[in-house]
Amino acid sequence: MHAYEELIKNTSTQNSPCYVIPADDKSYARIAIASAIITTLDEMDLEYPTVSIEKLAELQAIKKTLLDEK
Repeated sequence: MHAYEELIKNTSTQNSPCYVIPADDKSYARIAIASAIITTLDEMDLEYPTVSIEKLAELQAIKKTLLDEK
């Protein structure tokens, strides 16, 4: 167990944390994993990119072309 603890302690960083998730209870494991993912995404402060008017027009033209192919 000491080697395992040392591994986690020496490889987990603030930018790249390691999580120890017990696998003997699938329901708990899934909740713990979901919680870690949600926390990480919340901390990332993600935003949608801004799209220029020219790029938006290009994307709309591409969408029209694809929809017209049907």
